[in-house]
Amino acid sequence: MKKWNLVIDVAKCFNCNACAVACHDEYCGNEFPGYAAGMPRLGARWIDIRQREHGQCPMVEVAYLPVTCNHCDDAPCLEAARDGAVKKRPDGIVIIDPEKARGQRQLVDACPYGAIWWNEEKQLPQAWPFDAHLLDAGWTKTRGAQVCATRAMRVLHVEDEEMQRIVREEGLQVLHPEYGTRPRVYYQNLDRYTKAFIGGTLAGAIGGVEECVAGARVLLKRGGQTLAETTSDPYGDFRFAGLDEGSGAYRIEIADDRFAPQAVAAELGRSTYLGTIALAPRAAARA
Repeated sequence: MKKWNLVIDVAKCFNCNACAVACHDEYCGNEFPGYAAGMPRLGARWIDIRQREHGQCPMVEVAYLPVTCNHCDDAPCLEAARDGAVKKRPDGIVIIDPEKARGQRQLVDACPYGAIWWNEEKQLPQAWPFDAHLLDAGWTKTRGAQVCATRAMRVLHVEDEEMQRIVREEGLQVLHPEYGTRPRVYYQNLDRYTKAFIGGTLAGAIGGVEECVAGARVLLKRGGQTLAETTSDPYGDFRFAGLDEGSGAYRIEIADDRFAPQAVAAELGRSTYLGTIALAPRAAARA
């Protein structure tokens, strides 16, 4: 049968919070029996936009990651629940029963993604229920996907085989696959948030004037092996993204017919900006 899935493109999210506000508008002060009790006015973000900064000035990237209930096929909250307080619907949606779950604070701790919130007033664990009450009424999108200005959120109602084909073709990922929970929330361009980069700026004398060096060939190497290649942009900048944090030593090699070859060592902990790399004229290299 067809099941519900959510795809979030990290590259398109710019922290407008429209999805979070729409979620708050839908659930704050509203009761949906069998689906969700009203969420608190303050202190709960069922759609939580997390932020991460990479690099050093002036080469800084900020990535935003919307995190919500992952509606896992092997949901830890389902195992931790008592008396049927959590149910997994045949269409893939996980529901925390707003009556049966009262007092079961262990559900908050059971979620490895931090996506279950404790409602102190109601003594109730709560999470985003995939707007199941709206989908059951005939909606084809969640409210967050409906209001997303950049279309960073996409709702797919497809069979599992079709969803796995989309995952392969679009290179989708899930948060923390090592948890083994089999989430139904997928991410595009997740590396923008989870990975690191090495970058720098090239400068050199062209016609006697110090300028940014555009179009230079830049190689990323490790252990004598070329891992990636790029060219510097009109501002002399280059960047190698998608690298594992803490992955250690790399070698940057720069080649341009106007300048002497140059190599720079880089040690990658978190994202690293190497600063301005001054290239020597090729004539100076021959001398």
